[in-house]
Amino acid sequence: MFSSLVLAATLAAAPAPRSAASAQTVVHVPKLDAMTGLSAFLERAGTHAPVLRPSAWRAELHPFLVIDPTKPETLSEAGLDPAGPATVSLREDGRVSCLRVKDAKLFQTKAAEAITAAGGEEAKPKTSKGVTTVSVSRAAGGAMGYALKGQDVCSFGATDTGGPALLKEAVKLVGKAPAPDARLGNVSGVAYLASGGTVVGLDGTGTALKVDGTALKLPLPPFQAKSTSPYGAMKADGMLFSRAAVAPAGVAQAVGSLRATIQSVCPACPKEQVQAMADSVAKQLTGNLLVNMDYVQVRGSLRAPETRFFAVRQALAAEVTDAAAVKSALAPMGSFPGAKALADGWALAVKGGSVFVRLKDKQLVVGNDEAVTQATLAALPAAGAKLERAADFSLDPKRLARGLNQVSLSDVLADEQLAALFAISSELGPLLEQSERITGWMDSAPGGAHRFSLTWTLPAAK
Repeated sequence: MFSSLVLAATLAAAPAPRSAASAQTVVHVPKLDAMTGLSAFLERAGTHAPVLRPSAWRAELHPFLVIDPTKPETLSEAGLDPAGPATVSLREDGRVSCLRVKDAKLFQTKAAEAITAAGGEEAKPKTSKGVTTVSVSRAAGGAMGYALKGQDVCSFGATDTGGPALLKEAVKLVGKAPAPDARLGNVSGVAYLASGGTVVGLDGTGTALKVDGTALKLPLPPFQAKSTSPYGAMKADGMLFSRAAVAPAGVAQAVGSLRATIQSVCPACPKEQVQAMADSVAKQLTGNLLVNMDYVQVRGSLRAPETRFFAVRQALAAEVTDAAAVKSALAPMGSFPGAKALADGWALAVKGGSVFVRLKDKQLVVGNDEAVTQATLAALPAAGAKLERAADFSLDPKRLARGLNQVSLSDVLADEQLAALFAISSELGPLLEQSERITGWMDSAPGGAHRFSLTWTLPAAK
């Protein structure tokens, strides 16, 4: 009974987009006039990253009308309601844009003008069962039109074969009240985006962007919030600083990923012994982890595994239950090629640099840079503190921008992943250089999903 009431309350609070069936991506804005703060951030961020400017994507909001949510008059002049909802559904056969009408006659007049200007044939509206429809072919191929009922209109732009299907979908969408979407009810924002297993809510001000979302199939272990963390009192520093409490099911996954990476830069290290060491250490970990990525320094081609491994100068810390047992489990490392014993651990010379494995009380620290490893060890607090979330992070956007700038053109041409990094650097690099900080948190969610929140902060306006 109680769970039914909770579900009912959740659905009642969830946004209700007029989403087209089979949509690959849905963008929904419950109230267009509530986007003032988000638009202010995008306008300001767009001075450094043109792709974020509202003018860069406003053409995607409607198949044939030119409207801009940041300028209410563009909607009013088209007979649309600047305070109403908007839903854009992207499908393989085209897109459907649903909005609220304030002046039906004005909308039909403007729609006819826009359709003709876009190369559409002239067509008289047809009315059946209270729904007025228009569907015309385009000279360049495909079709466009709309379905209008009362104050609701869904317009479409279709590919060569998608016209009839999208017209039918538009009629269906205006024919009944939209149902609440529980996915959107799980996140907060003034605008929502749902694509695949990812749902994001967006809000903002002139100086900050707020992102709240859930995602499936992220390449991350499951998290589990704990009462305290040995790293809870540490202050964020470096390019990326993150603290996490990994659930028991994810500990072996995290250790396995690190083991595979080290094995790739130390092919001479005996695989069976490395695997046995990793398995033994994993059994001693509490799940409390720290990631300290200090800076990027690329030396050579990023296509080489050793260059990738040492490109980000970093150290990882993990709390252990029994330091003596961990030291014993790691003892075979002393016989590995290139190994050197330290007072509190080992340094392992590998292709491209050295891997440092050190113990401090109940903290195991693994790093690929001596200075970063030592600094991380020195910063470990004597007492733990509570973390508000199972994982949190803080990113220095300026250091990240400098790191992205080190991706070479030759690597970009040879590797799709590096090409993606290059694209991000080109589009967002100037904005990252002008940003103050990016912070956020993550939690695990039901069904193997992750819940996340991010705040992107710009300097105060002068």
